[in-house]
Amino acid sequence: MSDLFSLKGETAAVLGGTGVLGGGMADALAEAGAKVAIVGRSEERGLQRVRAIEKAGGQAIFVSADALNRDSLANARDAVIKAFGSVTVLINGAGGNKPEGTIAPGGDFCKMSLQGWEDVFDLNLIGGALLPCQVFGETMVAAGKGSIINIASISSILPLSRVVAYSASKAAVLNLTQWLAREWATKGVRVNAITPGFFPAEQNRRMLLKEDGTYTERGQSIIGHTPMARFGEARELAGAVVWLASPKAASFVTGQNIVVDGGFSSVTI
Repeated sequence: MSDLFSLKGETAAVLGGTGVLGGGMADALAEAGAKVAIVGRSEERGLQRVRAIEKAGGQAIFVSADALNRDSLANARDAVIKAFGSVTVLINGAGGNKPEGTIAPGGDFCKMSLQGWEDVFDLNLIGGALLPCQVFGETMVAAGKGSIINIASISSILPLSRVVAYSASKAAVLNLTQWLAREWATKGVRVNAITPGFFPAEQNRRMLLKEDGTYTERGQSIIGHTPMARFGEARELAGAVVWLASPKAASFVTGQNIVVDGGFSSVTI
């Protein structure tokens, strides 16, 4: 079983690896034996993650890139290949939300700015999946092997109140995942998605938790809807990401969405 889930000989590019969830996935991939490239804009946080991986006995580098810029992504891809020889795993963990794409309580959807909507789609669909899949996927298709893991959201399958643009953009990520899985199934490249439930991180912590660590009203509502009655921890995504990345353990798995949400999506009332 250790050989089945081993990632020795694999090279993973983790976009969004400077964040809490992306960083946790990078740690897991490195622990399973992959060489890992942390790809992002924050050199300080990227190097911190690299040092942590190296301290644990893994191999890692930081590569600066803007996920919304094709040339920047191409340069990052080439830098990873120069350092490690190939890219066989791509984690698309970049993304986020903006207030302009959110409907405040009592707000009017009809008055939401088009720019706000487009900005959120750029973050999550264009930079969070489309461009990286094109740039890194081209290399994988040429090599005849690879695993792409897009990071979706619980709002991909259950549109959450207020975050309308975010929910729609993440739903589009799932659709693109399935389309690419079908397109590249005979080319040796598997394309899947992981849908995390609610994991406190930099972007959503204030929405879920007060400064004293207690739940906000929205956080309490989410906990009440989650059968496990708690939020997730970054390390709890490790199993899914290592499995999907493994060319042996997940060799016949493509076009799938693996939900890691403590049961949130199983509750209808």
